[in-house]
Amino acid sequence: MSGPPNELFTRLLRDVSRSFYLTMRVLPRAIRPQVALAYLLARTTDTIADTHIVPVADRLRTLHRFKERVLSRNSAPLDLSDFARHQGSPTEWMLLERVDETLSVLDTFSPEDQQHIRNVLTIIASGQELDLTRFAGAGPQAIVSLDTDQELDDYTYRVAGCVGEFWTKICRAHLFAEADLDDDFLLTHGVRFGKGLQLVNILRDLPSDLRQGRCYLPNDRLWAIGITPPDLLHPANEPRLRPLYDFYLAQAEAHLSAGWQYTNGLPRSQMRVRLACAWPILIGAQTLEKLRVGNVLAPELRIKVRRSEVYRIIAQTVFWYPSQNRWERLFIPAPEPEIES
Repeated sequence: MSGPPNELFTRLLRDVSRSFYLTMRVLPRAIRPQVALAYLLARTTDTIADTHIVPVADRLRTLHRFKERVLSRNSAPLDLSDFARHQGSPTEWMLLERVDETLSVLDTFSPEDQQHIRNVLTIIASGQELDLTRFAGAGPQAIVSLDTDQELDDYTYRVAGCVGEFWTKICRAHLFAEADLDDDFLLTHGVRFGKGLQLVNILRDLPSDLRQGRCYLPNDRLWAIGITPPDLLHPANEPRLRPLYDFYLAQAEAHLSAGWQYTNGLPRSQMRVRLACAWPILIGAQTLEKLRVGNVLAPELRIKVRRSEVYRIIAQTVFWYPSQNRWERLFIPAPEPEIES
């Protein structure tokens, strides 16, 4: 197993992943290539799905062809030039232009690693296909929302929770195969870890998603408080939304708490993996704190953890890692929110 070509693993990965590249750099070498390749391919599917100028039907067909290549059911070259020329970023253009090169790296891994990568990419792509189908024809004048919490939970699993399973299986196989661990606990909490990160993104991106016609807050919850998805386009309605929004903030925080339990359930000797888990959790927790104040329906409100804050989190985790007590206190677990009928 040779892993990704150096250029794919460095320049392209760095440019498309931004903050995730910090996580990639700290991962042990034994799992870095597998995670890097899965990330690059997942970003490719995400870029295909998000190229709005291309008709939905064409995006769905391309995602299907991509899955067929990943599953080795079709060896025909995947030409994404029509998608690449519509990218505003040179990095996204390069990601699409080099898709066949990236896909070819999959065959350099062991059969077990190939299967783990194929499984997670298939699930992620299915979430993107579901999203494209659900929101086909949606727009600011025709907002489409999810119907129930079950649909929201299913979506967060498909696009992020499944990554927790992938991460756990890859780490288990290559880093601590013989360790006496509760695998059911790790898989369950790993899924919640991923769901929590995705829910943070959904809550942060609510105003921009609404202006694309997408509402991930379930319609039955909105109906119960007398709000319709179009009402959310008006920042003046934020006080009416705030109790429900805070409920989902608490749910996201509870998922991140499960992620923190997951992190501390890994062998303490695996410092690099624990750091790679801790950083997105702590950044996500900071994002939630910022979302607790201000008008979350205001489109001009751009919630983002500053780079200086990210570096502070990194420094804190590294500095306090030798002290188990101080390390565990970096994130205070939140109580589970009460589910209202």
